[in-house]
Amino acid sequence: MTATPPPATRIDGKYEVLREVSRDGNVTLSEVRAAEGVTRTVAWFSISSPAGRHVFHTYRAVLRALSPAGLTDVVARPGAYYTVWQTLAGSPLDAFVAQGGKKPVEAVEAVRTLAGRLAEHGYALTDADIVVDGHAARVAYLRALDSPRSAEEVASLNAPTLTALNGGRVRRRRQPGAWLTFLPGLLFLGGAGYLGAQAAQTFLNPPVREVVDVSGTDAKAAAARLSALGFRVQYDYGQAGGRTIGSIIRQDPPAGTNLPLGRLVTLTVNNPPAIEVPRLEEMNVAQARDALKDRAMVLGKVVRVDGTLSNTPEGRIVAQLPEAGSSAQRGQLVQVMVSTGISGKETWLPLLTGLTAEQAKQHARAAGLVVTQVREQPSEKQPGTVIDQTPAAFVRVEAGGPVVLTVAVARYSAPSRPADSLPLPPVYVPVTPVQPEPAQPEAPAPEVAPTPDTTPADGTDTPVTPESIPATPGTATPEPETPAAGDTAAGSRNVTFRYTFPADLADGSYSVVVRDDSGEREIMPAADAGALRGLAATSASTSVSGDAVFIIRRDGTDFATVTP
Repeated sequence: MTATPPPATRIDGKYEVLREVSRDGNVTLSEVRAAEGVTRTVAWFSISSPAGRHVFHTYRAVLRALSPAGLTDVVARPGAYYTVWQTLAGSPLDAFVAQGGKKPVEAVEAVRTLAGRLAEHGYALTDADIVVDGHAARVAYLRALDSPRSAEEVASLNAPTLTALNGGRVRRRRQPGAWLTFLPGLLFLGGAGYLGAQAAQTFLNPPVREVVDVSGTDAKAAAARLSALGFRVQYDYGQAGGRTIGSIIRQDPPAGTNLPLGRLVTLTVNNPPAIEVPRLEEMNVAQARDALKDRAMVLGKVVRVDGTLSNTPEGRIVAQLPEAGSSAQRGQLVQVMVSTGISGKETWLPLLTGLTAEQAKQHARAAGLVVTQVREQPSEKQPGTVIDQTPAAFVRVEAGGPVVLTVAVARYSAPSRPADSLPLPPVYVPVTPVQPEPAQPEAPAPEVAPTPDTTPADGTDTPVTPESIPATPGTATPEPETPAAGDTAAGSRNVTFRYTFPADLADGSYSVVVRDDSGEREIMPAADAGALRGLAATSASTSVSGDAVFIIRRDGTDFATVTP
């Protein structure tokens, strides 16, 4: 949680802001008027991390040890970390150092003493606003440090001021009977010896008290109770469900422990991490309560307002506090404003066809209507788009009414009969051109042919071919070889695919191809497994050349092979 000065004119509901004095890092100084009418200065610390809270608590411990005269209040709780200061009479330290003439030795010693006390806690004179009033030096304001300064840094920062004091003229007060000054010294030494003995006794044998149980109480009250018993207290931070924020969830040492006075007791304060407030607008009260429950938050006050100006139908949330997306703590109340409806107003919807359901809801919201139902209908339209609406486009209706949208989903048609009874689709067989058979030569007449005369009787030069020469008697004329029926070329043959698909055939799409020397071609197009389970498939005769094999493929991957 980030603690920032509230924009209102009051700080923490107690201090009226008169003006802002200055800003230094995460500290804002404001001049305020307290409840009793007096003027004060508030130093507000903007804290946004555990490290920042640790710095503030360390600073507060220093303030308690020094007890500055100007400090009137210190507040440290989640969301509010500040100190309150009053104006002190006297001269600023710089003016006191710079003034001429002799300075009272008592005032100089008071400044030196104050410098030593500040140095014990890692602070220098420049870290404080110091006023000198008479013989006293008092702290009017102390600035917080991210970390204590080293002894060398403190000495370096104090050197200019202390050197100026040491180098200046000091007016020593003369007192009568100065010769008797040794007597107080003797008394002082005696008293110091006695007190030292008592202190040593207390240190060696400190009194012991029982640590009381402060679990569940407010952190500030718990610290005050333990401090009153003589213990030192420091805070740590954790989280616990079902506990009040800012309450004590653990203490170390635990309650009932006998502990010497002055020892440290660590209190763990319930300070869970901030969570994001969900968006409740357009929800009804029941939906908002469920949404807050998921974030460990609680529905607070419900205010009924007219929803005419915001076009919000009856029962829907118009606004919320805290706003959606802001940081909050677990268990925090969230107030909502709920519409009482739109009074006497008509509205209409534009054409929503083709829009997505979300876009259609936005149009309905802008028109002051509420989408109460979204139906799905198989369609060839783009899935998820609106294909129908009620009320229809541009029809005047009363604001706050319901809207029903019909949204397209992918179309699916179930088979009219079981898939396993469907016939196998016809097998595609490529058309093979048929070659004409060669003509058979006629056998010559069985007679003795005369010796051929190569010169025709008519005297023409007609060439003689071997086919025109008769066969020699007693020699068989060879007949041309006739290809077997169905063969279209030398080495080709016809084969048939036969295969019975198993009854437990895995789901998928199955096709059949044949592969031979001429390549690969499909003989059965893809079919679903449901149509093939238990089916004895037989294809038409297919012409192949060389080695051939049938390949069954499932979804494009080889499933089985069949050799014809």
